[in-house]
Amino acid sequence: MTANPNGPGITRLGQIQIRANDVERAAEFYQNALGLKLLFKAPPGLAFFDCGGVRLMLERPERAEFDHAASILYFAVPEIRAAYDRLKGKGVRFEDEPHLIARLPDHDLWMTFFRDSEDNVLALMSEVKR
Repeated sequence: MTANPNGPGITRLGQIQIRANDVERAAEFYQNALGLKLLFKAPPGLAFFDCGGVRLMLERPERAEFDHAASILYFAVPEIRAAYDRLKGKGVRFEDEPHLIARLPDHDLWMTFFRDSEDNVLALMSEVKR
């Protein structure tokens, strides 16, 4: 990504925070169910994971205004049905089945939505070449 010369020099997304009322439970979900690499834990109540070069931070909300569901994160996978089956086998709660979202010029976009251990909505997405 090339930074806009008129902007502050942003080149990539560095970190995303997800609220977790029980950071240990959430860390177990992201490490064991989703298979993300745990980078480190820091007191009080922080856990950091690598998600393709973007750091994912699980954090206990410090104030009431931060205690809300996270934005939807869309995790890219090469084969959505296989990923869905693996996660469903680990007890992950899905909202729906993998389904076609859009037919684009050179690929199809598929998605399915699920919930983490803290009840945040997340998604799997797959861009399938035709």
